[in-house]
Amino acid sequence: MSTAYFTHPSYLRHDMGAGHPECPARLQAIDEALRDTGLIERLTCVEARAAQWQDLQLAHDAAYLSSLRQRLSDVQEVEQLDPDTAANPHTLEAALHAAGAALEATERVCRGELRNAFCAVRPPGHHATRSKAMGFCFFNNAALAVRAALEKHGLKRVVLVDFDVHHGNGSEDILAGDERVLMVGLFEHPLYPYSGVPPMAGNMLNLPLAAHTGGQEVRELIREHWMPALEAFRPELIVISAGFDAHQLDPLGLIRLSEVDYAWITEQLVDVAERHAQGRIVSCLEGGYHVWALARSVCAHLRVLSQS
Repeated sequence: MSTAYFTHPSYLRHDMGAGHPECPARLQAIDEALRDTGLIERLTCVEARAAQWQDLQLAHDAAYLSSLRQRLSDVQEVEQLDPDTAANPHTLEAALHAAGAALEATERVCRGELRNAFCAVRPPGHHATRSKAMGFCFFNNAALAVRAALEKHGLKRVVLVDFDVHHGNGSEDILAGDERVLMVGLFEHPLYPYSGVPPMAGNMLNLPLAAHTGGQEVRELIREHWMPALEAFRPELIVISAGFDAHQLDPLGLIRLSEVDYAWITEQLVDVAERHAQGRIVSCLEGGYHVWALARSVCAHLRVLSQS
């Protein structure tokens, strides 16, 4: 079985305006780095399908989906949904294919067709709540993957790991209180969206980090807090909200991780997946806004996944 790399051309057409940090150049940098390093040869490249609207109700309210569909369908140029989040005429197609990548990757990993998968998607998803688009996000790709694994593919225990520098408030909103799910996260605090402390429910294990926290401190916190919880939970699938904006070069945060730290975190998750989940991991791109650091970090993440 192989590691899949899910992409779609629409991701590059979604554009929130000049100077916006969540830009098409992010994926272009990742693609170039994978080709330059030869890592692309290890991966099974898949063009993602679009999510069906009924599938989106696994994580989102029907009224929200109807309203968002109408609003995005009517966009003519670039329209602001909030001060951070904008849409252009290609946003709806990209968002549907981003959610579709997460859902298809989950289906194929759960069926045993793929060992693991990385979804190189735009727009990201972990700030999208049940009923609100925010923080560059429209549909919550990772939460959809978790819910699909439970509701459609027969799994009983799924972990969501979020190591983006910003708290995954949308994922927490969708998954809090579901005892079939353990969500573990780390994030800079205080920082947008100014949530996660305290967590919303007992199935959330959040590690708020002070600005300038370094890689060794993060590793110790993961060893002390995440690893015992993951071992006790014995997940049948690990879904990752893979944000790389806690990198020391990233302009939107002040945490001091490097690509070596991302490789180490991935190794720990692969080890847990090997013991409890038949190696099954679905990873979805979230943040990461220094394109060079993002590309190198994704390569480090994928190098580990593709060797498992």
